[in-house]
Amino acid sequence: MYQEPLFLQPVFKERIWGGQKLKTAFNYDIPYEHTGEAWVISAHPNGPSQIKNGELAGKTLLDAWEQYGELFNKSVDNNEAYPLLIKILDADADLSVQVHPDDTYAREVEDQPYGKTECWYVLSADEDAEMICGHHAQTRDELKQMIADGNWDHLLRRVPVQAGDFIYVPSGTIHAIGKGLVVLETQQSSDITYRVYDYDRTDAEGNTRELHLDAAIEVTSIPHETPDYDQKVEEIEGLTAKRLVTEKYFTVYHWDLDGEVNQTRTVDFLQVSLVEGQATLTMNEKTFDIKKGDHFVIPATINDFHLSGKAEFLVSHPTT
Repeated sequence: MYQEPLFLQPVFKERIWGGQKLKTAFNYDIPYEHTGEAWVISAHPNGPSQIKNGELAGKTLLDAWEQYGELFNKSVDNNEAYPLLIKILDADADLSVQVHPDDTYAREVEDQPYGKTECWYVLSADEDAEMICGHHAQTRDELKQMIADGNWDHLLRRVPVQAGDFIYVPSGTIHAIGKGLVVLETQQSSDITYRVYDYDRTDAEGNTRELHLDAAIEVTSIPHETPDYDQKVEEIEGLTAKRLVTEKYFTVYHWDLDGEVNQTRTVDFLQVSLVEGQATLTMNEKTFDIKKGDHFVIPATINDFHLSGKAEFLVSHPTT
């Protein structure tokens, strides 16, 4: 029985809007001048994270999901894809305005297992940073017309944000992460994006990026409704645990550790990202020193664990 967490190596993605903060803030050895994304807990075929420790070192999280289902309390006949994907994004410039489909559209049109509902926890933010989240069109015809006219100032709903803010983005929501933000994103394990507007930017060869207007208009929720999500705070020994959201696909927490705490795993598996500070993780008489920028999965084969130190974590699991 596997008795260790699965520590994971991020997979980095070059993006036209990316920068250097994944290096300066997290000390990652990034491969690109414009590194926009670190897929830090991923079993997606487009970028599976590699396991760094234990008997499974060198295998990917996708390998573990497919070959060692007991680590995730996965039944033998469960052929579903790994459900979630965790990223850190460095927006050195505005991301494109985009929208993602729901599960039904993803399966019927894209032949993919999941659509993309996501959420963002803001790790750092420049002064006056903002996100686009939603739109002001009241009908699909009005949405089409405002896009055709390039009437972005009236169409797009802009939201000022700062470090520590949390935003839940259901599929069908037009959105964009703004310049000067570093966010941790928890999402369904999907890589389907329909780009609506990209500020007429060009790449090094002078090419604009593809837009996907027909699909985007089809999947956008109209009118926009700001989602309501119930948050809750618990004090557990030296841990302040804030539940940020619990909905159909995932539950996400912010853990603020100042001291020590004993925890019991009550779900199939936990995904853990240490985003500030350092701590010690103890389980089954094994101790692991963990620091900012570490990401790991606590598998179903581990029932209890102990944390000590001063650190902040983002923790998630599939909602059952």
